[in-house]
Amino acid sequence: MGTYLITGATGGIGTAVAELLRDRGHDLILTGRSADRLDALAASLRGGAHAQTQIIVRDRNGEPGAAARAATATGAEIRTLPLDLAEPRRLEAALAETGLPERLDGLVHCAGVVHLGPVAELDADEWLEHLNVNLVSAAELTRLLLPALRAAQGQVVFVNSTSGLRANPNWSAYAASKWGMRALADSLRAEEPELRVTTVFPGRTSTEMQRRVRAQEGRAYDADDFAAPATVARVLVSALETPRDAVVAEVTVRPR
Repeated sequence: MGTYLITGATGGIGTAVAELLRDRGHDLILTGRSADRLDALAASLRGGAHAQTQIIVRDRNGEPGAAARAATATGAEIRTLPLDLAEPRRLEAALAETGLPERLDGLVHCAGVVHLGPVAELDADEWLEHLNVNLVSAAELTRLLLPALRAAQGQVVFVNSTSGLRANPNWSAYAASKWGMRALADSLRAEEPELRVTTVFPGRTSTEMQRRVRAQEGRAYDADDFAAPATVARVLVSALETPRDAVVAEVTVRPR
C-alpha cells in the first residue's frame, strides 16, 4: 500500500478521493485550512463504512493465526495537516514540523478557490488569492515534496478545471490560475521523467464551491445538473492505478 497527501481534503472532490484511497488501504495525509474539519473527516474515514475489515484465519488451537495478526497490524494510517494555501511562503515551515514520510506515492492537488467578476472589478488581492491558492502553493508543495516523491517514483495529480482549457467572461482570475497549473504540470512532467504527472480537468461538479459559484452567477443550484465528486474521484484514482508502463497525462471529465 502507498502513502498519499491530498490538499483540499475536506472539499467535495478531495473528500471523495480520500474515501476511495482509504477503501483501498492506503495511508493518507489530509490537508485543509480547518483543523476541526480535518479531524472530523479523519474520524469518518477511520470508522463506519471505511473501517478496517479483517479476515480472521484461526490455527488448529482456535487462535487467530499469523494472517489475522498481520491484517490487524496493517490498518491504514490517517494523518491531518492544517495548511493555509493562501500563504505559500509558510508551507515549508509547516511541513518541517510534521515529520512527513521519506517516501510519498502520490500528491493530489484538490484545493482551490474561485471568485467571479469582470477584469474591471477584480482587485489585486483577489488576483493574488487565486494565484496563491490555486497555483503558487501547488508549485511550492510539489517542490518541497519532490524528494519523497522521487524516492517512491510517485505520481502528482493536479485537479484543474475546464476553465484551464477555456477562459470565459468573469472567470479571468480563476482561469489564469488554472492555465498556470496546466503549465506547471507540463513542465514537471518534462523535468521529472521518473514521476508520473496527471492533470484532471473536471467540468462543473456538485460541490459547495459550485453552490457558491451558482450564487455568484445568480442562478439556482441543483446537484443533479452536475457530475458527482465521487465520479471525478473514480477517474482520478483510476489514473493513479494505471500500470506503471503508462501514464494518464490529461483527462477531461464533464457532466453529461
